[in-house]
Amino acid sequence: MEYKKGLEGVIAAETQIGLVDGTLGHLIYRGHWAKELALSYSFEEVAYFIWNDEFATESELVTFKEQMTSYRELPSYVKTILDTLPNEMDVMSTMRTAISALGTPAFAWPPTIDQAMHITALLPTIIAYKYQKNQGADFIEPNPELDHVANYIYMIKGQLPSEVEIKALTAYLILTIEHGMNASTFASRVVVSTESEMISGVCAAIGSMKGPLHGGAPSEVIEMIDEIGTIDNIEPWIRNKLEKGEKLMGFGHRVYKTRDPRSEALKVVSKDLAQESDWFNLITQMEQTAIDLLEEYKPGRKLYTNVEFFAAAVLKGLDIPKELFTPTFTSSRIIGWTAHILEQSQDNRIFRPQSSYTGQMPEQAAKF
Repeated sequence: MEYKKGLEGVIAAETQIGLVDGTLGHLIYRGHWAKELALSYSFEEVAYFIWNDEFATESELVTFKEQMTSYRELPSYVKTILDTLPNEMDVMSTMRTAISALGTPAFAWPPTIDQAMHITALLPTIIAYKYQKNQGADFIEPNPELDHVANYIYMIKGQLPSEVEIKALTAYLILTIEHGMNASTFASRVVVSTESEMISGVCAAIGSMKGPLHGGAPSEVIEMIDEIGTIDNIEPWIRNKLEKGEKLMGFGHRVYKTRDPRSEALKVVSKDLAQESDWFNLITQMEQTAIDLLEEYKPGRKLYTNVEFFAAAVLKGLDIPKELFTPTFTSSRIIGWTAHILEQSQDNRIFRPQSSYTGQMPEQAAKF
């Protein structure tokens, strides 16, 4: 058998949930362009669609939203656990611990859409609870009058968001719901292939997502742009980086060899959010300059902006704290993880790949 380091190019599962075509720059959710869903639908509409493989009717959507809203409240014992965790514990680790605590009979195998709804609705509350605690502030209870995205912003910032803010974060969350057989999605499917419950699969995925090679780094994009400072400084700063062989954050992707479709959609909503601010003008100028210089210094590599670049613009425009960037990403990817967990359970076979032994062999055969 051929060894593929990192399982590069190995097909591990068949799925109807999403398609990532890096050559053509396509991101498709169940037969629909992710970009169009992000700009035209609510988070709840897309979540329902991803889990059910069909769009909700008007009455179904009302019921779905009511169910999601009812699951936002943190159980008292989970609050107790969160209160005892050290402040220095990062938010991703806190999320993993809190979700693990939900492992009650209600979340037993086989996984269900209701379980997925429950976890999805709770994640923003867990994030906000940990964030406010670390700030020494009172926890802001979920607002049942607000939808999923608006409520998340409200619990973090303590004020009702504008329609532009809701639209921007909705687009970001929808565009990060699903992205093929990435490390965290694969981890979730491996775990539930043992017929372990959905909670265990989600905890494995969170553990994978918190690794710096997977969870994304919009905060590093912001630091880079803040360091550049002005439009006049863009070209000399980038040339200096490239001549030193250093990486430009927010450019290039392991899969996409053309423009990242998620980045294109986020550029649209970040422009509305920034309202032609100096900072937005700076990043749009940097985008084109960087693409041109990357082609000059690395011809043929086809390096373009990835989702992190304009995600940074959206998250900065929303004043989302840097420590919440990856948790916010996770609060959307939970839809994709749970959809894959459900799909795995419906045609399950335990993952059992082989390894290639490279150690020493005994000098002679064992004698019995």
